[in-house]
Amino acid sequence: MEPIKVDFTGKDGKGKGSGKDAYLTPSGAVKKLILSIIGTVIGAFAVYYFMLPPINLKSTDTYLYFGIVALIFVALLFITSGAFKRPEYVPYVKKRSVIPFAFIVLLVAVVAVGGIVSSVFFRAKSYSRIITIDESKTFVSDIKEADFKSVPVLDTDAATVLANRTLGDLAEIGKVSQFEISTQFTQINYKNTPVKLTTLAYGDIFKWLKNTGTGLPGYVVVDMVTQKAELVTLDEGEYIRYSTHEHFSKYLMRHVRFAYPTYIFDQPHFEIDEAGRPYWLCPVLDKTIGLFGGTDVKGVVIVDAISGEMVEYSVDEVKSSKELQWIDGIYSDDLLVEQFDYYGKYQNGFFNSIIGQSGVKLTTEGTNYIAKDDDVYTYTGVTSAGNDQAIIGFVLMNMRTKEANFYSVSGAKETSAMSSAQGDVQDYAYRATFPILLNISGQPTYFMSLKDSDNLVKRYAMVNVQNYQVAVTGSTIAECTKIYAEKLEQNNISIDIDLDKLEDIASPDAPSDGTEPPELLTVSGTVTDIRTAVINGNSVYFIELDESGVYFSVKASDEESVVIMNKGDSVTITYNEAEGEIVAADSIAVNTTEETTATAAE
Repeated sequence: MEPIKVDFTGKDGKGKGSGKDAYLTPSGAVKKLILSIIGTVIGAFAVYYFMLPPINLKSTDTYLYFGIVALIFVALLFITSGAFKRPEYVPYVKKRSVIPFAFIVLLVAVVAVGGIVSSVFFRAKSYSRIITIDESKTFVSDIKEADFKSVPVLDTDAATVLANRTLGDLAEIGKVSQFEISTQFTQINYKNTPVKLTTLAYGDIFKWLKNTGTGLPGYVVVDMVTQKAELVTLDEGEYIRYSTHEHFSKYLMRHVRFAYPTYIFDQPHFEIDEAGRPYWLCPVLDKTIGLFGGTDVKGVVIVDAISGEMVEYSVDEVKSSKELQWIDGIYSDDLLVEQFDYYGKYQNGFFNSIIGQSGVKLTTEGTNYIAKDDDVYTYTGVTSAGNDQAIIGFVLMNMRTKEANFYSVSGAKETSAMSSAQGDVQDYAYRATFPILLNISGQPTYFMSLKDSDNLVKRYAMVNVQNYQVAVTGSTIAECTKIYAEKLEQNNISIDIDLDKLEDIASPDAPSDGTEPPELLTVSGTVTDIRTAVINGNSVYFIELDESGVYFSVKASDEESVVIMNKGDSVTITYNEAEGEIVAADSIAVNTTEETTATAAE
């Protein structure tokens, strides 16, 4: 049995302390204290490795991290002393925990004081000046008339559907079923075309274990105008080795954190340069008001996704360097919207934002992107504080330079325009994408795509901003624009559009080079073999017809009738001409008795 040691010395160490200061000391207390300290150091490293906080007094994560480390020490001391089994040792643990708890109190005090001195209550004017807004420009003079051949028609959900269809191309490099599409999309201007980008991601942890030695073989580019998705595989021997989908040392933020331990980073995003080389952009943040307030971007760390090489640039370098013109964004849309809201709410002080609200304006819910002068701008409507059912204008903010322009235009909110567009096709239950703002012959116009339940674009809609009763839909952009022009004429609004030129706009199904799509071929016959496989979560059926010499593949989600198809059934298959033992079917249908007889007679 461990002997009980009682310290009666008290605070002055001369044996004259009061009884309330006495406590029991466990045997080997010094060793156990040292063991607790060593365990705390190990725990601090483990927490840092996974939490990845910046060691920066302007980050609340720093204070949280050190608070956790202090609690680790107290917990380890409680365990090593045996206090959980011997309650008489609890006073000893409390005595040794005074400094850690005092440290935690100090951390909380610093965060509390820092939060107060950084609050908008005391610094409203400073918050209103984080971003500079130019309100002198007009919509008609500053926004070019819409080029209907370059109008983006997709949102992220629709782009995801198209991107998933490219996974079959991985079969060419022997990587089928190993990867999936990342949900992290970035919109950029690539060779003067609006596209959405995303990387591949590992299918699961086991597929990560199998493939992490090389990395991700490529990324996906979705053309937002033509609705064409392309899986871009890297040159032989090259892989995306650093990404947000990796673990341990190749995990992007751990790779960057160990190189820049004091930097506060915003969420990284994926971009490619004009040559198609992949990079990660990690914006570096600063707190410009007090200790924790006034978040702004002061630079960016660019990480080569293949080699992991990192280069840091300041905001001024990104704005001025011609070599960095390929960068489309270092400011997130969330940060820009937050800064505009500070500008709109606090120009006349904190109390005015609550009482009176003179001149107060706020952004609407939702954002979209507009290409302008080869840069990407985030767009959102702006409402007055007293009327959130209509906009008083809208703001465009450059995601690379933070240039921001407010245009005074009264009219319908985006959500009202979406409801109006959906009401025109309510029988189909189509859903509208968040609007893009277009200048159509001087008329501010919301443009939307209408999607079905599978997030496929089925129709297009245009709604006049200033008169949202002028809302039309069409099966093509050309048709939609013509109907829109006619509707404006009926409302005594004349627009100058050469409607004949709209016929030149390629349909979404046309190849991007302008050539006509290949003619579908048809074959009829008797099913001699049926095989199935699950590929990327989709049930795929492979159908062989008598004497066809090939298998026609079709997804059950595309043709439900294939699930009940049997050997001996007479079917008709349409497909694009292709070579190989497996040919993708465009459609497949079981023939009726009359059709079977007619086929046999032929």
